[in-house]
Amino acid sequence: MSADELDLALAQLEVEAGDVDGNVERALEAVERAADRGADLVALPELFNVGYFAFDLYERYAEPFEGETFTRLGEAAADHGIAVLAGTIVEDLAETESVETPADEGLANTAALFDASGELQLVYRKHHLFGYDSAEAELLVPGERIETASIDGVSIGVTTCYDLRFPELYRELIDAGAELLVVPSAWPYPRIEHWETLSRARAIENQCYVAAVNGSGEFDDAGAELLGRSTVYDPWGVTLASSGDDPAFVTAEIDPDAIASIREEFPALRDRRL
Repeated sequence: MSADELDLALAQLEVEAGDVDGNVERALEAVERAADRGADLVALPELFNVGYFAFDLYERYAEPFEGETFTRLGEAAADHGIAVLAGTIVEDLAETESVETPADEGLANTAALFDASGELQLVYRKHHLFGYDSAEAELLVPGERIETASIDGVSIGVTTCYDLRFPELYRELIDAGAELLVVPSAWPYPRIEHWETLSRARAIENQCYVAAVNGSGEFDDAGAELLGRSTVYDPWGVTLASSGDDPAFVTAEIDPDAIASIREEFPALRDRRL
């Protein structure tokens, strides 16, 4: 591996609805394990602490940005010397003080990227809120910020789950310089083809790496499950690493030089007519 490559780990965690303490402990253990494996960056799934489909618990377990979950993960990043994308939590916008918010009140689906010293580098609040068989759009405030951050020389952008269906968002991130797009998700069965096709398409059309990290496990009493299958795609859309539906680590090397080479060889982005 060259000095410019980034070792990425996707932590496909079992997410138990409402078991916030247990879920956060599993996330902290994943950070430590990823660091022990030599990863430079570890990414966690969407709403890994409360569980995406636990809609009746959102308000109860919402936290300000400065709350316990992000604080502990920022500290874990510093303790283990590894960058951490804290997948997402339900953020209480009214109580948040340290970062800009899209509204003065309400809840948001919020990710935070900490570098290996525990310093905050990026905040992303989910832009597209799911309404199909979901209460998310009724309960949460959409995000507005588009930004990237550099981790070990790789420019990173973040989106969340349902965002995968809106390619214009990814164009904005690519135009902002993103080379790796990380997508914390809570994608359920049976939409496997959508999960795989959309993630791969975002990599191919933007000639960048896409790392889609999903959760694992049942999320309701009827036995409905998250489908797992966390995957890293290269800028050609080739699968570099993937998992099944059980808890797992997915690891891959991200090489920004490969992006420049592919874009030079096959200049689709340059050929856009805007």
